[in-house]
Formats: sequence, structure tokens, C-alpha cells
Amino acid sequence: MEGNAFVTGADRGLGFALAERLLDRGWRVFAGRYLPDWPALGALAGRYEGRLHVVPLDVTDDASVQKAADAVARVTDRVDLLINNAGVISPTLERSIGEPQDDAEMRRLYDVNAVGPLRVVQSFLPLTDRSALKRLCFVSSEAGSINRCERTAWYGYCMSKAALNMGVAILHNLLRAEGYTFRVYHPGWMRTYMRGTKATEGDMEPEEAAVPALAYFVRDLAEDQQASTRHGADRLVMRDYLGREWPW
Repeated sequence: MEGNAFVTGADRGLGFALAERLLDRGWRVFAGRYLPDWPALGALAGRYEGRLHVVPLDVTDDASVQKAADAVARVTDRVDLLINNAGVISPTLERSIGEPQDDAEMRRLYDVNAVGPLRVVQSFLPLTDRSALKRLCFVSSEAGSINRCERTAWYGYCMSKAALNMGVAILHNLLRAEGYTFRVYHPGWMRTYMRGTKATEGDMEPEEAAVPALAYFVRDLAEDQQASTRHGADRLVMRDYLGREWPW
């Protein structure tokens, strides 16, 4: 077995595709489920009995996140790979500044996309601390890049992803010295459920996007240590599905 992985937002889309590929590669997977009525994870658990553990998880709820960590701790004493994938966008995100902004929706995006991953990292630290890998992964977006911002709307989403990136930078400052390694990743334009229903536009299906994402997430620590500064573990970068580095 490769190790223990925890994936948030694993019900469908990229999170589900990552969980499935991890299982194919021999990992034991703990899948954070937000949608109890969505059947995909149940069917996947039937195929990988004993290696897929479905865990209820709402990343906006402190108690839910802690319960998820406690549930994992009852099965294993460590998590090697923590993938913060859960994310949302909003039907109101395209409003320009000349239109009324949906403040409640903007706060929801921030809570899920930026604060949610911090809740998960905090609650899972006792488990990731025991791992030799200590790999923390964060699905971000080009929308969080301030230097390359070209949009004239999408305030809540872009701001939430920029906030996520800053949160990861602070975590990196603290935890890199303790042996943690980090991945901040822009997966590309996918046909996912981030708006609530399956998108018909996009460059990739989640199953396609999961291939380069997982390859980057599980790249060996030895490669990090031996690589050039451009790819090194001591310098935090945001990288996309083509391997390109994005400016903060």
C-alpha cells in the first residue's frame, strides 16, 4: 500500500477522480463526503472494500471537520497525503461592480475556498505530523493570481482563491521546517459541478484533469530535494496542469 490519503470534496468532480486514481495506485483513501445522497462514492467503496473510507465532511463547520479527523484517527494513526480539493463558485460571480453584490455568497465562497482548508489542516495535524511524507496539497486557481488578474468581475471567487494562497504561504513558513511539503495547484478549466450542476463548457473532464494533478501531488520528496530551485520544496510555488509556474 502506498499510504493514507485524505481528499476533501470527494463526492464528484476532481475530488472523486483523485480518490479513484489513488485507489488504483494502491493507496488507502479517506474521502470527505458533503453530499450523502450522491451515489458515486458508495459505488466506489464497493469496488475497493477496506481501502476506501467515506467520511462525512463540511469544511465550513469546525465540528464536522474535527469529527472527520477523529473518524480517520480511529482507522489509522497517520495521514500521508492531504488534498484540500473542496471548492465552490457562485451563480452571482459575474456581476460587475455596477451591480449589487451578493455579500452572503461572497462570504460563503471565502468560507469554503479559503478558510475551509485551514480548518482541515488544523484538525488533521496530529495525523499528518506522524507521516514521513507530510504532503499538503491545495487545489487553487489561476483566478487567485493577483499579478495576472485580467477579470472585471468574479470578486468573491478570485478573492477567496487569493486568500487561500496567502493562507498556504503562512502554513509553509511554519511547517516547512517540520518536514512538510506543499503543492498549490491550478487544475485547469474542467467540466465540473462547482456551480451545482455539471458544466458543459471546459477543456477537460475531471478524470482527465486528475492525471497531471495526482502526478504532481505524489511526486517523491527526494525529487523535491534534488530538483532545481525552480521546483524545490523550500520555495512555495503555484503550478498548473502543464507544469507552468503562476505568479502570486
